Amino acid sequence: MKKILAFASILILTSCAELQSIASQLPQEYGVTDAEISSGLKQALEFGIDKEVSNLAKEDGFFTNELVRIGLPPELKKVDKTLRDVGLDALADEGLKVLNRAAEDAVGEAIPVFASAVKGITFADARNILLGADNAATVYLSAKTEQELYTRFNPIISNSLDKVGATQVWKNIIQKYNSLPITNNVNPDLPDYVTNEALEGVFVMIAKEEKDIRNTLSARTTNLLRKVFAVQD
Repeated sequence: MKKILAFASILILTSCAELQSIASQLPQEYGVTDAEISSGLKQALEFGIDKEVSNLAKEDGFFTNELVRIGLPPELKKVDKTLRDVGLDALADEGLKVLNRAAEDAVGEAIPVFASAVKGITFADARNILLGADNAATVYLSAKTEQELYTRFNPIISNSLDKVGATQVWKNIIQKYNSLPITNNVNPDLPDYVTNEALEGVFVMIAKEEKDIRNTLSARTTNLLRKVFAVQD
């Protein structure tokens, strides 16, 4: 999420002065109104949220998606390797899967938070986002929602870890690992780790959809999207 916040800072800085001056000329030069720009960007984000976040919330939404599959934090990578070295591959595999299952179980909670943030996009925001980078709308969304999403996600992830059996699986894994005479004890904060990884994955997929709409004509599936995003072509 640090990378996303860095991009957000850049967006805020570039959304002043020259960018605003250029953006103010868009309706006159391209026949696109402020209302259309705002509605078009909101529609693009809504499509991305509905399509990509909904897909992540399905079983294997994270686990089989190479872009967002949750791996192991550094502390647990050595656990994974050690277990495999002593022949406990199945236990290690299950540990990885249940982390992703917890994210899949919780990620649907993001949709109403995103919907509220999208409604708050102003005309000025929309102009600047339209002329921004391929992920400018996603960066805007992350800056507006990250704190609330973490607050919502973390307890849900905790419950989801219990719900999908991850807590017990990792309790067994860590107990097994810590009992080996060749290891030093570990006690990772799994809810915090999975929460951050899940949020990162959500924004990766929304950014992917945004980039498609910005760069691929066939992804602009409505007249409004075609009209608005033609401005930045």
